[in-house]
Amino acid sequence: MPKKSKLLEQVRQVIRAKHYAYSTEKTYVDWINRFLVFNNEKHPKDMGEKEISEFLTSLANERKVSAATQNQALNAIVFLFKNVLNKSFSDFHFKHTRSEKRVPVVLSPDEVNRILSHLQGEVWLMTSLLYGCGLRLKECLRLRIKDIDFELNEIVIRDGKGNKDRKTIFPERLKEALSRQIKKSLLQLEENMLINEFHGASMPEALERKYPKAPKEHGWQYIFPAKKPGTDPRSGKLKQHYRNESFLQKAVKKAVKNAGITKNASCHTFRHSFATHLLEDGYHIRIVQELLGHKNIQTTMVYTHIMNRDKYNVRSPLDNLFK
Repeated sequence: MPKKSKLLEQVRQVIRAKHYAYSTEKTYVDWINRFLVFNNEKHPKDMGEKEISEFLTSLANERKVSAATQNQALNAIVFLFKNVLNKSFSDFHFKHTRSEKRVPVVLSPDEVNRILSHLQGEVWLMTSLLYGCGLRLKECLRLRIKDIDFELNEIVIRDGKGNKDRKTIFPERLKEALSRQIKKSLLQLEENMLINEFHGASMPEALERKYPKAPKEHGWQYIFPAKKPGTDPRSGKLKQHYRNESFLQKAVKKAVKNAGITKNASCHTFRHSFATHLLEDGYHIRIVQELLGHKNIQTTMVYTHIMNRDKYNVRSPLDNLFK
């Protein structure tokens, strides 16, 4: 096996040992591969600040990539040197490129209502959860049955940004629709169980080793499963994955257009709108920070065109649309 292939395989092994998401694995391996190709596939143990600087400069000046993309490449290279090669990065003098601070796009309650009126079925329910709970797109798609607490009106978000768990409010008016969706998911599980090669819902490898029966248990099934099982890229087993991100992204984009809204709204816009509408309703910024899962209050401060009043029994803004 070529040296580069061995190194990239080593990168994959370290990433999996640290339980990083598969999407992160693909991104890091891709950037490290580009870094090696840029430097004529010289082994990184023989490289240093000069080679890294030239690569990052090339991305900015020749490829014209954004600050976020350049930072993503730097993160991958830092991972390679620190975690794979065990080479100190303290001798290198790099700072992440600062992205321009932009005011987030926020929809009015009427605009949210208009967009939802152009959606139905699963995409209506998913979009309602984005807005009604302040979820990120992947947080919504990765929801499992066990994460929904119908008694306490809570949703547990597991392995959110920064690998943190949090709880958020549960819109009362989505209970019936979610119950139907869960039944639909379990019916799909029954059909999949008839396939001999089927290994259940996809799970982190370490967790599956500890609980080998969990992938086929009801609680671990995705609420929004993909239409059919697929081969897991890491294990090679036939497993049930969640819906692809583009499924909802395309539906939301079409609904925004059909609603006659000219704002550059995306799936993430509903999370921004959730936060803004709660603050406008007088909920304290600390409560909103907790619901969003922000580590730093400064991140939540972007929404502070609001009143500072304490309220504790939080009602989802989705429920307020239909008073």
